[in-house]
Amino acid sequence: MANYLTLEELSLRTGEKHERLRDWQTRGLIGAEQPDVFLDKDVGRARLIHDLLHWGIELETIATAARDPDSIFCRFLDEIGAQLSGPVHKIQEACGIAGIDLALARRLLDAAGFEGHSEMLEPADIDLLRATRVALDAGMPEEALIQILRVYSDAMGRVAEVGQRVSHFYLHDPLRQQGISSAEIVHRLHEAGSRIEPLVEPALVYFHRKGMERAQWEDMIMHLEEEAGLAEKSEAPGQIRRAIMFVDLASFTPLAEAMGDVRALAILDRFGAITRRAVQRCHGRIVKQIGDAFMIVFSECYSAVSAGLELEEASSREPSFPAIRIGMHWGPVLYREGDYIGSNVNIASRLAEEAHRHQFLVTDEVRRRAKSYESAEFVRLGRKRLKGLAAELDVFEVRAVNPVELDRVADPVCGMELGPHEIAARLTVDGHEHVFCSDDCLRKFVKAPERYTGVAVE
Repeated sequence: MANYLTLEELSLRTGEKHERLRDWQTRGLIGAEQPDVFLDKDVGRARLIHDLLHWGIELETIATAARDPDSIFCRFLDEIGAQLSGPVHKIQEACGIAGIDLALARRLLDAAGFEGHSEMLEPADIDLLRATRVALDAGMPEEALIQILRVYSDAMGRVAEVGQRVSHFYLHDPLRQQGISSAEIVHRLHEAGSRIEPLVEPALVYFHRKGMERAQWEDMIMHLEEEAGLAEKSEAPGQIRRAIMFVDLASFTPLAEAMGDVRALAILDRFGAITRRAVQRCHGRIVKQIGDAFMIVFSECYSAVSAGLELEEASSREPSFPAIRIGMHWGPVLYREGDYIGSNVNIASRLAEEAHRHQFLVTDEVRRRAKSYESAEFVRLGRKRLKGLAAELDVFEVRAVNPVELDRVADPVCGMELGPHEIAARLTVDGHEHVFCSDDCLRKFVKAPERYTGVAVE
C-alpha cells in the first residue's frame, strides 16, 4: 500500500525547497496525480534527481529519459527510488534512540561519509550510531574510531563501485551492443544480480578474516620488538618503523603517449600482477597505486629487499615490457587510516624518482638492516641531495648477486624492452641501430628522430 506524503514532509525528508519539488512534479519526475501529494518512493527519486543535477545533467535531459519506457534510466528510476526511500528520523531524535551525544554523532557520521541531503537519518544510520556507542563504551578512543570509520567507508565504497562498474562494462554494454531491448537487459542484469548477491557477504567476511590474520601477524612482530627492547619509543600514537618502497615503470608517460591509453592499461595490468605476486610472496602490503606507481610497506628490510629484487627479475623476464625503477627507505612513519605519512615516506618516493631504468635505490638505513642478505649486494653511489630534501643522503644501489643476463634492447619511442624475437622493426642511424616494438613506433621515430635521440636525421 502506498504511503502518501505532503509537500512539507517530502521537503523535510529530502532537504529540497518547495518550489523545486513542485517543478519536478510538474515535469512528471515525482509525485502522485493530485497537487502537493507525493509517494514514499519520491524521497529516493528526489535524492537521485538532486545528485544528477549536481553531476551537471540538465533537468530536461532527466525528464526526457524518465518519459522514455525503453530507457534503462526509466526502468531503474522507480527501483532506485524505492531503495533510497524508507522511514527516517530527525538527527536529534535518532541520537536519542541510539543513546549518543548529538555533536559526537555529527563527527562520527561525517567520518563515515554520511551523505544525507538533510538532517534526517534512516534506521541503518541509527544502527551505525549504536555500534559506535558500543565501541566507545568499550574504551575505543574517538580518534581511533574515526580512523576506522573513514577506512571502512572508503573501502566499502570502492567494493560497491567496482561491482557496479564491472557489471556496466562487461554485462550491460555488450548486451546493448547486441541490440537487445532495455527490458531484456534489465531482466538479465536482475537475474545475474540475484545469483551473485548471495556471494557478496561471505566474500567480504572471507577477505576481512584473511586481512585480520595478516594484521594480527604484523601486530605480533610489533609486540615482540617492543618487549625485546628493539623498538624505539614512539613520539606520537600511530608512529611505527617500516620499510617504505615505491616502484614504477621507468617510461610509462612516453609509452602511454605512443601506444594510447587502452594498450598502456594492458601494460599496467601486467605490472600490477607482477607487483602483487612479489609483494605477497615477501610479506609486504600494497598501500596504494597512483597511476603506474605502487607504494608498498614491509615490517622489516630483508623481505623488502627480497621483494625489490624479485620485482626487477620478474619484470625483466616479462616479454615486451618496460623497465622498472625502485626506491626504498626505512624509518619511523605515521600510520593513519590505512596509509603511511611522514618525511621518511617522501625519501622513499624521491629515491624512486632518482632511480634510472632497472635501478633499485635504498638508503644506508636499509643497507645496515639487510646487509647480511646473501642474495643482494649494496653498491655505494655516494651522497646525493634528493629533490625537495635539504640534507644529503648516502644512497646505495641494490643488485642481485647472481643477476639474470637477458638480451634486451629498449624501443626509443615507447621505452618497451624487447628480446630478439620481439623486435618488429629496425632502423640504423649514424651507425647505431634502433629497434622498435611496432611499425607505429618506427613511424613516430622517423617523423621526429631528434625527439628520441637528440640528433636530427637528414
